Amino acid sequence: MFNDADCLRILEQAMSTTADFAEVFQEVTESKSVSLLNGQVIRAATGFDSGTGIRLLAGTNSVYVYSSDNDLDVLLNLAKEAAQAIKGNDKGRIAALQELCKTTRSQVVIDPMSTPKSDMVDFLRKSSDFALSYDPLITQVAGSIAASQRTARVINTNGVNKEDTTKRIRLSVETIATKDNEKQSGRVAPGTMRGYEFINEYPLIDKTRECCDTAIRMVNAGYAPSAKMPVILGNGFGGVIFHEACGHALEATAVGIKMSYFTDMLGQQIASPVVSARDNAKIDGEWGSYETDDEGNTSSDLLLIENGILKNYMIDELGARRMNSKPTGCSRRQNYSYAPTSRMSNTYICNGESDPKDIIANTEYGLYATQMGGGSVDTSTGDFNFAVNEGFMVRNGKIAEPVRGATLIGKGQEILKNIDMVGNDLKLSAGMCGSVSGGIPVTVGQPTIRVSSILVGGREA
Repeated sequence: MFNDADCLRILEQAMSTTADFAEVFQEVTESKSVSLLNGQVIRAATGFDSGTGIRLLAGTNSVYVYSSDNDLDVLLNLAKEAAQAIKGNDKGRIAALQELCKTTRSQVVIDPMSTPKSDMVDFLRKSSDFALSYDPLITQVAGSIAASQRTARVINTNGVNKEDTTKRIRLSVETIATKDNEKQSGRVAPGTMRGYEFINEYPLIDKTRECCDTAIRMVNAGYAPSAKMPVILGNGFGGVIFHEACGHALEATAVGIKMSYFTDMLGQQIASPVVSARDNAKIDGEWGSYETDDEGNTSSDLLLIENGILKNYMIDELGARRMNSKPTGCSRRQNYSYAPTSRMSNTYICNGESDPKDIIANTEYGLYATQMGGGSVDTSTGDFNFAVNEGFMVRNGKIAEPVRGATLIGKGQEILKNIDMVGNDLKLSAGMCGSVSGGIPVTVGQPTIRVSSILVGGREA
């Protein structure tokens, strides 16, 4: 990391023309990972990356440059080139630099970066050995452990001088069941900001068994029907629909350029009165948490929706300028090669008042989607489609036969208004989110919820 004096030199060069704001972002990241397939190591890696990004703003105009070469002269030249490229009206000023403030939200007992890869391999082999002997239908088992340590420092012309360190570790186990030409999978992929003690404490065999059971159940299941019907979304990763179809539309990345269907809707009813939602980066040890965002702002616990009413957007510095608002501590980026923008952290629908058993009992006919898969969404229109990895039909208020091949199709703004029951069993699940500032760790979540009507795409008419 550069000292304060060198960073100020870069800022001075960046502000030498018409920028009204400049920022230096320095980053050092170490990583370690192992991957196994059917008990055999297919990848074992250790990584190191460092670099510096320089951003200039003039009103809502921006210029971003970066380099993995941390030579001061190289960065001074980059700052000069950026200053010549920015288009603004007035030259800004550089505020006095604050004393360096170091933060972290990681809760590490056993440092995963010091844990031998051989320990990780031995752990994952237990899962493979169990799964491959569990049932002849299980033909493939993939497992991985990935850990990282990232230290990021932000210095800008507002006087911000902060350094945040995060340590994360994630485990993935996926089992594949094969029958004839059909393959189905079961997967768990928890992540945390704790240390290797998380791996040591994880109920690996029980979770591997669950993966096997899901894969076997789905490979033997019939196909889902195609129709509009009530859909019950299971807790945990079911929240990926809210994240994708609604959460992205609440980011200033889309709202600030009026490409979101929630633009200019603060204070308005956008969801059913039983729906409240938060984006909370302050949950200790959670996968998507952080203490300081990638613009040097303190993270937030942001109430997005309260009883169906839109309360807040997630806003970064550039978005704040476009929206005449203030940043909310939600600015993130994959690494120094990306300019930051507003992003989610731990985003979830809050607990409601219904017992999950009552949600099922009160559903005469519908689909119960217990595990969600991938999908796509258009934040300008809200159109989405998501695959259901594990589903069951509900008949006469009871869980009936398993079904496969279901896809949920709809609009984000409609699904929010059609949620008519919210359970009290909130669960959070780790994931990765891609956007214009790269791929970042996020958490999705929700309790069990029921949507009164969604179009289900299947194979039966």
